[in-house]
Amino acid sequence: MGFAIADEESNPNFDKRSGFDSQTGIYHSLVQLNENQKIPTQPNLDIATFVLSQFPPPYQAETKVALINSTTNHQVTYAQLRGSINSLAAGLYHGLGVRKGNVIFILSPNSLLYPTICLAVLSIGAVITTANPLNTAAEIIKQVNDSGANLAISSPEEMHKLYPTGVPTLVTSRCKEDSNPHLSVEELIENCEPLTIPTTNITQSDTAAILYSSGTTGTSKGVVLTHSNFVSLMTLLKWSVDVSKSQDDVFLCFVPMFHIYGLAFFGLGLFCSGTTTILMERFDFIGMLEAIQNHKVSNIPAVPSVILGLVKYNNLGGYDLSSLRRVGSGAAPLSKEVADGFRKKFPWVNLRQGYGLTESCGAATFFVSEDEAKARPASCARLLPNFSAKVVDFETGLALPPYREGELWLKSPTVMKEYLGNEEATNATFYSKGWLKTGDLCYFDDEGYLYIVDRIKELIKHNGYQVAPAELEAILTGHPHILDAAVIPIEDEESGQIPVAYVVRAGNAEELTEDQVIKFVANQVAPYKKIRRVSFISAIPRSAAGKILRRQLVLHSKGLIISKL
Repeated sequence: MGFAIADEESNPNFDKRSGFDSQTGIYHSLVQLNENQKIPTQPNLDIATFVLSQFPPPYQAETKVALINSTTNHQVTYAQLRGSINSLAAGLYHGLGVRKGNVIFILSPNSLLYPTICLAVLSIGAVITTANPLNTAAEIIKQVNDSGANLAISSPEEMHKLYPTGVPTLVTSRCKEDSNPHLSVEELIENCEPLTIPTTNITQSDTAAILYSSGTTGTSKGVVLTHSNFVSLMTLLKWSVDVSKSQDDVFLCFVPMFHIYGLAFFGLGLFCSGTTTILMERFDFIGMLEAIQNHKVSNIPAVPSVILGLVKYNNLGGYDLSSLRRVGSGAAPLSKEVADGFRKKFPWVNLRQGYGLTESCGAATFFVSEDEAKARPASCARLLPNFSAKVVDFETGLALPPYREGELWLKSPTVMKEYLGNEEATNATFYSKGWLKTGDLCYFDDEGYLYIVDRIKELIKHNGYQVAPAELEAILTGHPHILDAAVIPIEDEESGQIPVAYVVRAGNAEELTEDQVIKFVANQVAPYKKIRRVSFISAIPRSAAGKILRRQLVLHSKGLIISKL
């Protein structure tokens, strides 16, 4: 592997081990792509054309399986997938008049049709915006209006939430009992010939998607991602699959495709490497175990809460998980304790943590090898090719060297264009020359490995000290009788804020008390980090990507305080 910047070899300020340039304060990726792996630069290239160009050749596409429904075992080959994309694109363009720049609102759980819908929409220059099917009607109305959606595509069971918007709507599939039938995606695919679509002059700078951030600590915002962002990301994902030698792996998809993690990886990216994906419509822990066993799944891109479940679940002996080879973790921090517990329980499985955010199209870091990941279980790897980073002191604005904590800033071709219609938020997030301020507290070590400490906004301010909830949550989930945990701040007159824990007991641990939990944490941390109060709860509220919804817990805690007055 070479260095990302050719001139760095002769730069006296550049540290070849960490990638840090002491003169500029910039960390550079230590990986350089070869000529065949570099990001395409032709201006008139859209992401759908790029993905389709990476499909297996026709003589393989007829038999190579792209997708399998984990429940019904229905299979879709690459040839069938290409045909469905082309037919749906023709139906949308010629039948419904969808044009470049139109925004298509997608409201559906995972399905075999989801990638077809996304790629068909993108191929005619229209823009996708995706939503969680669990969202309320009010949340959906807000997103439809904010995104300026011209057409909606919905699963039948969620369609009622779209009625108040007045937006024309397709259903994904026709319901037999539907008394007011709507045109369906399935009908368009079946009845439309893949007609030639006039040249739409899509450029890499055009908007491809408007994805709404989870809004776990604030109001969600529309992240505008371009075709260039996705082409850059697909190039990196293809490289990561190639370098991991996982082209022949069988992947399991249960992360939602409406989230950047699922959309980038399963809705688009894996098709560039010709792999097979087993698709779960909705996550179910036992269903996941059965899918691994029945389909000989070898690769799972997961989230920390799922990995924690695998560590804590005691009845895995009833399932054959021997086919597993790799488990990736993303979307939220994975603690060293959980990573160590996973490796102890599944020593034959490669566990690798990565880091990304919607604003960077889901990418930033990647572990090339399992040896790297094992040696640094708390790290989320090194920067991907074409990425640069800064660690910035949020009080002085100075760029910091290895082992100094500050805010992570990123720059890469995958970084978003803007927040839709929100100039104030865009200006607050971008610094000069395209640096994206992530809001994450982090540091790099002296070999260029990134460590995420926590969200800056979520740090608890106690007596002038900063307490990271993620650190305390890692300790809590290390307790044998705690299944899951979350830590939030509660306002306190004397100390500013105090750390309060919400804890989910393991199934057979009803005797676990508040005092026992407080003492367990106190024995492992400095006095100012101690948990001051514990509430037991049946489940930690999380987003579809596995992030803790702290705002819900803060509201819950305020209700508890009021009820005690």
